[in-house]
Amino acid sequence: MDEPMSSWREGPAKDAILAFVDRVSSDGSADALPPSERVAVFDNDGTLWCEKPMPIQLDFILRRLVAMAESNPELKDVQPWKAAFEHDYAWLGAVLEQHYAGDDTNVHTLAKGVLEAFGNISVEKFEEQASSFLRGAGHPTLDRPYLACAYTPMVEVLDHLAAHGFASYIASGGGRDFMRPISDEVYGVPRDRVIGSGTALSYAPDADGGTITRQVAPDYIDDGPEKPVHIWMRVGRRPVLAAGNSNGDIEMLTYSQRPGTPSLRLLILHDDAEREFEYVSGAERALAQAAESGWTVVSMKNDWATVF
Repeated sequence: MDEPMSSWREGPAKDAILAFVDRVSSDGSADALPPSERVAVFDNDGTLWCEKPMPIQLDFILRRLVAMAESNPELKDVQPWKAAFEHDYAWLGAVLEQHYAGDDTNVHTLAKGVLEAFGNISVEKFEEQASSFLRGAGHPTLDRPYLACAYTPMVEVLDHLAAHGFASYIASGGGRDFMRPISDEVYGVPRDRVIGSGTALSYAPDADGGTITRQVAPDYIDDGPEKPVHIWMRVGRRPVLAAGNSNGDIEMLTYSQRPGTPSLRLLILHDDAEREFEYVSGAERALAQAAESGWTVVSMKNDWATVF
């Protein structure tokens, strides 16, 4: 039998994952859980695939904002079209850092552009555009296609969980409909197990069975305290394993813990500037919570023999 999680280096993080899975899935274990209760949830950006120098979906959105500004020059002086057109990544990066620090002043400005970028088109049209982008675009600095930016060690965790009766879900602050076209291919996670942020939708009947259209209005942002809510709404169970990498994942990781039931919380630490990126911005509170609550911190540098 092939060694499970072979791209992981031997150490406490790998041991914790293997021991937990064995503990809850082995016949005769005092802590064995029925398959129906073996639920795992994973953040996506920075947890399952690369999120620097910007989240992959943000690149998708920015390209659309640039195209809109080119066709309507007045937008070149309006944020976020201005930042997109001028490649002002400092402004965009500051928006995300402010969000993780609890300041959403400019998030609403960015969100307005995001909603307008792909508003008033069918969900099928959006999926077609997202799928085409993901399968055709490449990472700006890592010299690899975006679909090759998934972390091999985390895909191995997903595979190991599936082999032991777990149902894994993606619970991301990124767009649900952006991830669905490739979730099964890249992660082995079926599209119906993708939970993420969404826009408001509307249905209109027509001769071809009706059309669901994306509205220029938000539905919800799946981040922070919203993650446990949407996990419950979608799954109807509390997960026993959760993995994240940022302050926006704290509540999700906390939610996976309950008295009397074994659980595991994984926090991915980006500390490998040579093979990926090194940063803790946006994860300061999560790291402090990990130390306080005994979460398993996964060091990219020390725990992963390979990243991609």
